[in-house]
Amino acid sequence: MSGEIRASHILVKTEDEANALYEEIKAGKDFAEAAAEVSLCPSGMSGGDLGFFGKGMMVKPFEDAAFSLNVGELSKPVQTQFGWHLIVVTDKAE
Repeated sequence: MSGEIRASHILVKTEDEANALYEEIKAGKDFAEAAAEVSLCPSGMSGGDLGFFGKGMMVKPFEDAAFSLNVGELSKPVQTQFGWHLIVVTDKAE
Protein backbone atom coordinates (compact mmCIF):
# COMPACT_ATOMS: atom_id res chain seq x y z
CA MET A 1 0.00 0.00 0.00
CA SER A 2 2.85 2.34 -0.76
CA GLY A 3 1.92 6.02 -0.72
CA GLU A 4 -1.75 5.51 0.06
CA ILE A 5 -3.84 7.53 2.47
CA ARG A 6 -7.14 6.90 4.18
CA ALA A 7 -9.44 9.88 4.22
CA SER A 8 -12.96 10.91 5.09
CA HIS A 9 -14.87 13.74 3.48
CA ILE A 10 -18.07 15.71 3.60
CA LEU A 11 -19.62 16.84 0.31
CA VAL A 12 -21.96 19.85 0.16
CA LYS A 13 -23.31 21.97 -2.71
CA THR A 14 -22.08 25.48 -1.89
CA GLU A 15 -18.95 27.20 -0.67
CA ASP A 16 -21.02 28.92 2.04
CA GLU A 17 -22.19 25.56 3.40
CA ALA A 18 -18.62 24.25 3.33
CA ASN A 19 -17.25 27.31 5.12
CA ALA A 20 -19.93 27.17 7.83
CA LEU A 21 -19.29 23.47 8.36
CA TYR A 22 -15.54 24.05 8.46
CA GLU A 23 -16.02 26.54 11.30
CA GLU A 24 -18.37 24.18 13.20
CA ILE A 25 -15.89 21.30 12.97
CA LYS A 26 -12.96 23.53 13.96
CA ALA A 27 -15.06 24.57 16.99
CA GLY A 28 -15.51 20.95 18.06
CA LYS A 29 -18.35 19.41 16.04
CA ASP A 30 -17.64 15.73 15.34
CA PHE A 31 -16.58 15.21 11.69
CA ALA A 32 -18.25 11.80 11.33
CA GLU A 33 -21.52 13.06 12.81
CA ALA A 34 -21.48 16.06 10.48
CA ALA A 35 -20.83 13.75 7.51
CA ALA A 36 -23.78 11.55 8.44
CA GLU A 37 -26.02 14.61 8.83
CA VAL A 38 -25.21 16.65 5.74
CA SER A 39 -22.88 14.94 3.25
CA LEU A 40 -24.33 14.47 -0.24
CA CYS A 41 -21.96 11.53 -0.80
CA PRO A 42 -23.12 8.00 0.13
CA SER A 43 -19.93 7.73 2.24
CA GLY A 44 -21.61 10.11 4.69
CA MET A 45 -23.46 7.15 6.17
CA SER A 46 -20.10 5.75 7.29
CA GLY A 47 -18.84 9.06 8.67
CA GLY A 48 -17.47 10.11 5.29
CA ASP A 49 -14.87 7.31 5.19
CA LEU A 50 -13.48 6.70 1.71
CA GLY A 51 -11.02 4.01 2.76
CA PHE A 52 -7.45 3.88 1.46
CA PHE A 53 -6.61 5.30 -1.97
CA GLY A 54 -3.52 6.20 -3.93
CA LYS A 55 -2.66 9.00 -6.30
CA GLY A 56 -4.64 9.01 -9.52
CA MET A 57 -7.77 7.53 -7.92
CA MET A 58 -9.58 10.77 -7.05
CA VAL A 59 -10.22 13.98 -9.00
CA LYS A 60 -7.15 16.21 -9.00
CA PRO A 61 -8.25 19.07 -6.68
CA PHE A 62 -9.46 16.53 -4.10
CA GLU A 63 -6.30 14.43 -4.41
CA ASP A 64 -4.00 17.44 -4.14
CA ALA A 65 -5.73 18.63 -0.98
CA ALA A 66 -5.94 15.19 0.62
CA PHE A 67 -2.29 14.31 0.01
CA SER A 68 -1.15 17.67 1.43
CA LEU A 69 -2.76 17.00 4.83
CA ASN A 70 -1.28 15.42 7.93
CA VAL A 71 -3.22 12.69 9.75
CA GLY A 72 -6.05 14.30 11.71
CA GLU A 73 -5.81 17.63 9.87
CA LEU A 74 -8.97 19.18 8.41
CA SER A 75 -8.79 20.76 4.95
CA LYS A 76 -10.23 24.11 4.09
CA PRO A 77 -13.14 23.72 1.61
CA VAL A 78 -12.05 22.19 -1.71
CA GLN A 79 -14.07 22.61 -4.91
CA THR A 80 -14.48 19.83 -7.49
CA GLN A 81 -17.06 19.20 -10.19
CA PHE A 82 -19.09 17.34 -7.54
CA GLY A 83 -19.37 20.29 -5.14
CA TRP A 84 -17.44 21.42 -2.08
CA HIS A 85 -15.52 19.00 0.13
CA LEU A 86 -14.07 19.06 3.61
CA ILE A 87 -11.41 16.38 3.93
CA VAL A 88 -9.67 14.81 6.91
CA VAL A 89 -6.88 12.25 6.55
CA THR A 90 -7.32 9.43 9.05
CA ASP A 91 -4.30 7.24 8.20
CA LYS A 92 -1.27 6.99 5.93
CA ALA A 93 0.40 3.86 4.59
CA GLU A 94 3.95 4.69 3.59
